[in-house]
Amino acid sequence: MTDTDGEIPVTIISGSLGAGKTTLLNHLLSSADRTLAVLVNDMGEVNVDAELVAEGSELDVDDGVAELSNGCICCELQDDLETAVVRLARDRSFDHLVVESSGISEPAPVARLFTTESRVAALYDVDTLVTVLDTPAFLEAFSGEGTPERRGDEDERPLSDLLVEQVEVSNLVLLNKADLCSDAALTEAEELVRALQPEAETIPTEFSAVDPDRLLAAGLFDPGRVNDLPGWKRALESADDDHGHDAEEGHGEHGHDEDGDRHGHHHPDEVYGVTSFVYRSRRPFHPERFATFLRNLPRAIVRAKGTAWIADTEMRVSIAQAGPSVRATAQGPWIASLPEVERDMYRSNRPDLEWDEDHGDRRTELVFIGTDYDEAALRATLEDALVTDEERETAFDGPFPTEQGEEVVIREP
Repeated sequence: MTDTDGEIPVTIISGSLGAGKTTLLNHLLSSADRTLAVLVNDMGEVNVDAELVAEGSELDVDDGVAELSNGCICCELQDDLETAVVRLARDRSFDHLVVESSGISEPAPVARLFTTESRVAALYDVDTLVTVLDTPAFLEAFSGEGTPERRGDEDERPLSDLLVEQVEVSNLVLLNKADLCSDAALTEAEELVRALQPEAETIPTEFSAVDPDRLLAAGLFDPGRVNDLPGWKRALESADDDHGHDAEEGHGEHGHDEDGDRHGHHHPDEVYGVTSFVYRSRRPFHPERFATFLRNLPRAIVRAKGTAWIADTEMRVSIAQAGPSVRATAQGPWIASLPEVERDMYRSNRPDLEWDEDHGDRRTELVFIGTDYDEAALRATLEDALVTDEERETAFDGPFPTEQGEEVVIREP
């Protein structure tokens, strides 16, 4: 069914390889009481998913299924995706479009195609972002003792990175293969999803069997919040709301409260026992000690995200941890490190930029999300990882990236 503006609703499905996306598509095609157009893609010269959907639904590949091959629809084949969905709307009559993104991509870029000012956005309206989880593999990635199996080329990013990004932007998460999990394991999976995406609905499923209306007429997507959904952003915003945007207002150089404890503790969901805290500092990290801290993050930390000030580089370094994987990326130079003319220009164009008289915009701001972790111990280790006064003039040579755009793996699964 289309909406009152005549736009065709779109459900975007993501999930890792083998999670059950194709099974879900065939379930929707066989049980939904509406006419569906399905666009699938696979990472290969032959679009296996399209063939499987066609076989399972007794459709020809050309009859309602637009096929994309040789890449991910959210990047290399973006132009093909746009062309395909416009052609579908022009050539076929259907009530709802279902897009299956590749098993090695996350859905936000696909959603943006349908929400930005374009010929696609004029024809379609995103209804729901759905992630299908292989629940046993999801649990293994974040709370098991071993390394989860990766499927695909060795150059692919770790499974834990992908799973986190797919969950963080979801409106609805199917905990698939629930029959292979105990009740306690399913509860743990719900906790982990809630930590990454506090507002996502979760549905345990077997063989991806779910009421089609939960996915096709849910109306859960809010285009204004597609970039604000992750739990780590909410934790950061909550800390800012509680304590003000200036980490140093009323605090010492390191941002301590009067009792010595750093502000920023947050409880996203008391029922599930998921908590988070924000760590801020106006003193740089010793690169080796900070790298050691990241390599030794406990399994109880599901997600860590933010920007770090590293002593051996004038680059803003983005830190992204997802389970056993930790990566650091050089985002660009600190404004304070630029020549005076450029620095003043940037500051005049960004009047809300937090600026310290001694350090400029250089700062660390990290969010940690998890369950049953020792926050005091983590904060103490972070404090110990900061450069001391005696080390201020030391030349360091650490593992973090120093060229804009460079990414370094700090800890591998």
